[in-house]
Amino acid sequence: MTTERIVGIGAGAKELATEDMTLNIGPQHPSTHGVLRLKLTLDGERISAAEPIIGYMHRGAEKLFEVRDFRQIIVLANRHDWLSAFSSELGVVLAAERMLGMEVPARAVWARTLLAELNRILNHLMFLGSYPLEVGAITPIFYAFREREALQRVMEEISGGRMHYMFNRVGGLKEELPAGWTERARKTVSEVRGRMGDIDDLIMGNEIFRARTRGVGVLTQEQILQYGVSGPIARASGLDFDLRRDEPYLAYGDLDVRVVTRTEGDCLARFECLLDQAHASLDLADACLDRLAELPPGPINQRLPKVLKVPEGHTYAWTENPLGINGYYLVSRGEKTPWRMKLRSASFNNIQVLKELLPGNLIADMIAILGSMFFVVGDIDK
Repeated sequence: MTTERIVGIGAGAKELATEDMTLNIGPQHPSTHGVLRLKLTLDGERISAAEPIIGYMHRGAEKLFEVRDFRQIIVLANRHDWLSAFSSELGVVLAAERMLGMEVPARAVWARTLLAELNRILNHLMFLGSYPLEVGAITPIFYAFREREALQRVMEEISGGRMHYMFNRVGGLKEELPAGWTERARKTVSEVRGRMGDIDDLIMGNEIFRARTRGVGVLTQEQILQYGVSGPIARASGLDFDLRRDEPYLAYGDLDVRVVTRTEGDCLARFECLLDQAHASLDLADACLDRLAELPPGPINQRLPKVLKVPEGHTYAWTENPLGINGYYLVSRGEKTPWRMKLRSASFNNIQVLKELLPGNLIADMIAILGSMFFVVGDIDK
């Protein structure tokens, strides 16, 4: 007969039992995930509880909307998700146009759709490069930024901005498309599509990357529905829903929108969805360019009064932003500023599910899971 005696169980021991350790991840620098604070409770190396703590970048944007007119609001809206500035502008102008009963010129509708898809690709390329970096792969971010720079030149030429485009206006777009711009955009889309295989081969064929992400951080459909998770993260768990196809706006009703889904719901599935969705957006961009080439010359916007007042009432507009569903609830009392504009940002809902997603996982897998949620901190703190 043998006996076993525990002679030492580490610091902080109490009567032969270990205490859980509380570990704070963040807040750190605004350009990283660090402004999101995660309060983790650890049992050894395994997470037993997680609490996402937000608010470190709170700027009071919803209250600032109430003292700015509908042109000035666009400046604030495109800074929420700074990787999806054009798409973030769209919700504001779509809500105002709906309240005004305004019909936007066809050329503006198709140009908006094109620019929204180019912005979607830019957003996805950032995460396609930065996520492998978080799990130890350095090279992919250089390939991703090569393609981002090509598309950034196209967006900068048309708007003058690299990140905050300020190109949407109530009634259309700021100004006419530059001469020859559509041909240059088409060439860039073709070049990016031809080089996307480099990113695919570099990452998806890497056995270390697949080992770090397959079966890690599995998100169920039940959790998605409970927390209102949307976008590529939700579709990676089999939720076949995309506003561009199911509740069309802009010109999406006239396009064949390919909705990318997976069933595994893990980190690898989320990354695969993002990669495939970038390819789908390149196809949509080509379709928009084809349609723009067929349209006769015409206006790109509606003439507006010097002081734009939205009629009294309320409406809700939602868009399929690159990271998920963004909603804009506009209440007007007939003034030049909204009485209230409530934002429903994709990242806010998506990050809340970490409370259920992280427990049970190893601390070493926490970074892989966190990075696969593809969030922008500015889009969390309103």
